[in-house]
Amino acid sequence: MSRVKGGPASHARHRKVVKAAKGYYGARSTNFRTATQAVDRAMEYATRDRKARKRTFRALWIQRINAGVRAHDADLTYSRFINGLDRAGIEVDRKVLADLAVREPEAFGAIVDQAKAALA
Repeated sequence: MSRVKGGPASHARHRKVVKAAKGYYGARSTNFRTATQAVDRAMEYATRDRKARKRTFRALWIQRINAGVRAHDADLTYSRFINGLDRAGIEVDRKVLADLAVREPEAFGAIVDQAKAALA
């Protein structure tokens, strides 16, 4: 049997890694060994941050809802507003509520009034 050194396969593997490291600083974008380390670390960050993005957006929506609620009624808090929505039987997720608070304050105000009435 003839000997196979695997040159084309190795070259393709190296090229794939270096292509993924395009735009990295210095040797991280050209040297295979450092590019491999940089790409591996980048993949770890990407995996971690796909989960973190969901938490970050939920926190942003909550802040926007809280600001919208307090702008409409200074005495009402986010927590009591969500409790009022639950008691009123209004099932709207936080993403939609935050969008309403920013883009359509009068519609959001109507929801706040319903939640406040359910609390009383």
